[in-house]
Amino acid sequence: QVQLVESGGGLVQPGGSLRLSCAASKNIFSIYAMGWYRQAPGKQRELVADITSGGRTNYADSLKGRFTISRDNAKNTVNLQINSLKPEDTAVYYCNAKIYEVSSRGFVYYWGQGTQVTVSS
Repeated sequence: QVQLVESGGGLVQPGGSLRLSCAASKNIFSIYAMGWYRQAPGKQRELVADITSGGRTNYADSLKGRFTISRDNAKNTVNLQINSLKPEDTAVYYCNAKIYEVSSRGFVYYWGQGTQVTVSS
């Protein structure tokens, strides 16, 4: 089990940037993958990006180029750099962790509480 705490959200103008951080209570080297998802009101939660313990990254095709995910094993954090923000990026951004648990005989997903990102002029 792991606890995830996001930070860095807020109100920004179009074209601005934000850096979101997710702090994990567990050594992230032991976590199979960590990622960022987002959800706007009335819409389904969608993948933004994820990164495995081996450093392999994956991005949503429409977002690649403006979003960059990174990992800091020493600080047990995963970050999301967002550039050239657009109004349609407005959503709650959630951190997640995918962990293999022997007792469950499979992967278990954990989620943070989410952080609000609002892009408006």
